[in-house]
Amino acid sequence: MKLLFLTMLSLAFCVEGLAQNAAGETAVRQAVKSFYTAFDNGFTGEIKFATEDWNHINPYGGWARGRENVLKEVREVHTTFLKGVSDTVEDMSMRFATRDVAVVTVTSVMSTFVTPDGVKHENERHIRTFVVVKRGSRWLVMQDQNTAIGGQR
Repeated sequence: MKLLFLTMLSLAFCVEGLAQNAAGETAVRQAVKSFYTAFDNGFTGEIKFATEDWNHINPYGGWARGRENVLKEVREVHTTFLKGVSDTVEDMSMRFATRDVAVVTVTSVMSTFVTPDGVKHENERHIRTFVVVKRGSRWLVMQDQNTAIGGQR
């Protein structure tokens, strides 16, 4: 009887842990999807998916630190050469580093744009890594790094 009780207790903890991961995974994915929605809208409006200490590394190696600085940078490029450009998620995978930290890797395809140096980018694929953290009851993007996938020309 004691063995049965311990087995049932162990199973209860496993089920609870799985339920928390499923809910956490949904919330993490939503934070990342909110990033892409904001991207497609030029990062206008209030940004609720990111931490105050958000770090952003762009595909050209620039590094913006702090949400206000990141927003200044991304809003600037979205009013110039990325104006009207969309970034469509192809695949999203995630892993929990801890109960409060997830790493998300996304591949996506951007619509056509021309960089300031005159280079036209068509159907360019990107891979982006996000670090998403739980702050209070919310999952928020704390870091992202974007890289163009090579060998596309």
